[in-house]
Amino acid sequence: MKNKKMKLARVERDLSQAQLAELVGVTRQTIGLIESGGYNPTLNLCLAICKALGKTLDELFWEED
Repeated sequence: MKNKKMKLARVERDLSQAQLAELVGVTRQTIGLIESGGYNPTLNLCLAICKALGKTLDELFWEED
């Protein structure tokens, strides 16, 4: 499942995938895979992404029905 909320939050912060990746300590490819739904991040990575984007876990990773 694509993570459109994460991509939107990243764009709102004017960050590229590479910039977000550097902030959280992963590769740009990992960020791209998370956004496209090709990678399921660990809880620690989810928390790091939330902190970098100023969002909560629910705001970025909770699936709506």
